[in-house]
Amino acid sequence: LSLGEAKNLPTYPGPNKMRDCYCTVNLDQEEVFRTKIVEKSLCPFYGEDFYCEIPRTFRHLSFYIFDRDVFRRDSIIGKVAIQKEDLQKYHNRDTWFQLQHVDADSEVQGKVHLELRLSEVITDTGVVCHKLATRVLECQGLPIVNGQCDPYATVTLAGPSRQVLHIQNLQSEAKKTKVKKKTNNPHFDEVFYFEVTRPSSYNKKSHFDIEDVDEVDKMEIRVDLWNASNLKFGDEFLGELRLPLKFLRQSSSYEAWYFLQPRDNGNKSLKPDDLGSLRLNVVYTEDHVFSSDYYSPLRDVLLKSADVEPVSASAAHILGEVCREKQEAAIPLVRLFLHYGRIVPFISAIANAEVKRTQDPNTIFRGNSLTSKCIDETMKLAGMHYLQVTLKPIIDEICQVHKPCEIDPVKLKDGENLENNRENLRQYVDRIFTVITKSGVSCPTVMCDIFFSLRESAAKRFQGDLDVRYTAVSSFIFLRFFAPAILSPNLFQLTPHHPDPQTSRTLTLISKTIQTLGSLSKSKSANFKESYMATFYDYFNEQKYADAVKNFLDLISSSGRRDHKSIEQPILLKEGFMIKRAQGRKRFGMKNFKKRWFRLTNHEFTYQKSKGDHPLCSIPIENILAVERLEEESFKMKNMFQVIQPERRVLYIQANNCVEAKDWIDILTKVSQCNKKRLTVYHPSAYLNGHWLCCKATADNTPGCTPCTGGLPANIQLDIDGDRETERIYSLFNLYMPKLEKMQEACGSKSVYDGPEEEEYSTFIIDDPKETYKTLKLIIEGVGTLEQEHAQYKRDKFKKTKYGSQEHPIGDKSFQTYIRQQSEISAHSI
Repeated sequence: LSLGEAKNLPTYPGPNKMRDCYCTVNLDQEEVFRTKIVEKSLCPFYGEDFYCEIPRTFRHLSFYIFDRDVFRRDSIIGKVAIQKEDLQKYHNRDTWFQLQHVDADSEVQGKVHLELRLSEVITDTGVVCHKLATRVLECQGLPIVNGQCDPYATVTLAGPSRQVLHIQNLQSEAKKTKVKKKTNNPHFDEVFYFEVTRPSSYNKKSHFDIEDVDEVDKMEIRVDLWNASNLKFGDEFLGELRLPLKFLRQSSSYEAWYFLQPRDNGNKSLKPDDLGSLRLNVVYTEDHVFSSDYYSPLRDVLLKSADVEPVSASAAHILGEVCREKQEAAIPLVRLFLHYGRIVPFISAIANAEVKRTQDPNTIFRGNSLTSKCIDETMKLAGMHYLQVTLKPIIDEICQVHKPCEIDPVKLKDGENLENNRENLRQYVDRIFTVITKSGVSCPTVMCDIFFSLRESAAKRFQGDLDVRYTAVSSFIFLRFFAPAILSPNLFQLTPHHPDPQTSRTLTLISKTIQTLGSLSKSKSANFKESYMATFYDYFNEQKYADAVKNFLDLISSSGRRDHKSIEQPILLKEGFMIKRAQGRKRFGMKNFKKRWFRLTNHEFTYQKSKGDHPLCSIPIENILAVERLEEESFKMKNMFQVIQPERRVLYIQANNCVEAKDWIDILTKVSQCNKKRLTVYHPSAYLNGHWLCCKATADNTPGCTPCTGGLPANIQLDIDGDRETERIYSLFNLYMPKLEKMQEACGSKSVYDGPEEEEYSTFIIDDPKETYKTLKLIIEGVGTLEQEHAQYKRDKFKKTKYGSQEHPIGDKSFQTYIRQQSEISAHSI
C-alpha cells in the first residue's frame, strides 16, 4: 500500500481550524498499520508505504483518518472501505477515494450460522398456521468493541401488513439469546418458534389458498447481533440479517452461513464530498500455489538464466523486459534465486551485460534497471540484520536524546546556537561513518560476492578510470542501502515507529552527508544545492575519510572473504509491547495477563516491565521447542500464540493484531529452527481446569495432539517458498502475455531481415534473436500448461463448492463474481 495524502478535510471547529491527523490501515476493523501524525494541516501528506502478508480472510480493506486533539483523544473524521473483490479494480494505480462517514450501523464484519424450518400445522379448531423454527447456531469474526465482545442475538419475525396477519410469538415479540461473554466467535445453539395464523377460522383445504401463501411470502425473519455494553449508552449494534420466508417454499428446511450486513438507517442525506478525500495506491496479489512438481518446467528455464549466452536471451531477463515496473520482476526473481542458491551468478551475469552497455563510468548503475532493482532486493533480504547490528544502537540514541542538529540558519529555533548544532551533527555523522566503515567484516557473504563481481566488471570495462571499481560498489552500499536506512529507519525495522519531525530532520541531514561521503565524487561541495550543507561538509574534506571509504569498499568487495565466525554481540531481531499470561512460577499466585516489553535477539527471548528495564524473564533460544498459534477458545482472546519450553512450560502471549502475531510466530520459529529438541506435536489449546481443552487429556505433561506447523528454513532472514515465487513469476508472464508474443514477433523480424529495427519492437533488448526466440517458446509453453492446470483446478473446486458454506457464506460477493465467471467459462467452452 502507498498512502499518499488527504485533501480538503473538514475544518476543526476551534479558532485554529487546522487538524493533527494520522491514517490507519485496517483489515475489516482490525488495525494493522498507522502512519505518522501530520500536524496543523487540512491536506496532510503521508507518503508512506506498508507491505504485509495477509494472514486471514477479510471482507474490507479500510482506511480511517483520525484527528488527534489537545487532550490526546482521537476522533474519526472519515473512512475509505474497499471490498476485497474490488481491490483488483484499483490495482497498482493512484486513486482518489472520497471519505465516507463512520457510524456503528455501517461498521459490520463477521458471519452467522442459521437453520430455518417452516411447517404448516392444522390446529384443533381447524385453523391452518405456519410454524417457523429459527435456530441460531453460532457466529464467527464479530468485531471487538472497546477491547471486548459480549455478543447476543435477537430474532424477530416481521410482516408487511400486521392487520392481515397475526404473529403469535410463543414467548415475546423479539426473542433474545443468552449473552456470551468475552468472545467474538460465540456458540449460541438456541431455537426460537413463531406462529403465523389468519384471524378467521379456515377449513382443512385453506392452506392451499393462494392469498395465504402470498402473505407468508411477504414476511421476513430478522436476526440482529449486539454487543452487551456495561455503559449507559446502550448496546452496540454489530450487524443484521434479513431473510424473506418465500425461499422456504422450495424446501421447508434450510441451513446456511450468512455474512452479516450493515443496517440501512436512511443516513443518505450527507454529501459524500463533505469529508475530503484520500489518495491511495494498492497492489494486491493473491496466488494459488500448486505443489512443487507442477512448476518444474518453468522453474528450470528460470534457474538456467545465469548460464544463458547472452543473458538478454534468458527467461529472467525477459521477465524484466516485459514487466511494467522492473521492481515487479525483481522481487520474485531474487527470492527464487536466493532460495536455490543461484543469486550471485545471476546478478553477475545481468550486471556484466549492463556494464557493457554503459558508455560513461559516472552513470554506472544509476538507472532503475533490472540489475539495480535485483541488488536492492537482495540487500533488503540478506542485509537486514547487518543494518541492525551496525546502525540500530546509534539511531536509537538519536531518537531518544533529541539533540538539536538544525544547521539551516533560516530554520533555527529560538535559543538555538548554530555552532552547537553543527558540532552535534558533526559528532553524529562521525560516529555513524565510523561504525559503517568498520563493519566490513560483518557484511553478509552473499552481498560481498555480488560486490566483487560488480567491481571486476566495472574495472574491466573502464580500465582508464581507477575510481570506477569503488563507485560501482558505493552506488549500492551507501546510496541504496545505508543512506535510505538512516533516512527512514522505520522502513528497515530499525525503529518501531516514525521518528518525530525534529529527529527526522536530523536523520535527513546525516543521510545526505553519509551519501556524499560514500559517493567519492571529486567535487563534494558542488553536490549540495544548499550553501549551509556545503559549508558543513568542509569538516569532512580530509583525505582520511576518502581512505576509510576505499578501505571499507575493498574489504566488502574482495573475493573469497568467508568469515563464518558469528558476531559476538547479540543481534536484535524484533521488539515491542505485547500481553502475556503469568507462567505460574509461584505456587499460589494468580495467572493473570500483563502488558510487557518483549525483546528477541539471536541469543534469547526476554520480557521486561517497560523498555530498558531489567528483564523479568529470559528464555535462551535453545530452550524454545515450538512456537504455535493458540486457539481463541482457550482465553477468549484473539491473536494469541504460545512459546513452548522444556518440561512443557508454556508462555502464552497476545499480539496487538493478526499481522504482528504472524510476524512474531515466524521470526521465533525461524530463530529456533535448529534446536535439537524441537517438538513435532503440540496442544493447540491451553491446559485449564485440570485438562487440555483440545484433546481433553488430564495430565499436563501429555504429549501434543496436533503436528507442529514449523518447517521453515533455518536461515533467519531467508524464509522463502520457491514454489510461491515461481507461481508469482507465472502470474506476471501470464499478465504480460501480449508483450511476450510481441517480443516473439520482434525476434522473428530481426532474425529474418536483420534490417532497420521496427519502431514498435525497439523497446526490447534483443541481442540474439534466435536464442531469445527459443527461450520465449519455452516460457509460453510453460505458462500455457500452468494456465490449463489452474483452469482445471478451478473447475473442480467450482463443482465441490457450496454457496452458503462456512467458507463461502451467502452475501460473499467475491464468490458470486467467481460463480458468474465460471458459468461464462463453462458456457463458452460448451
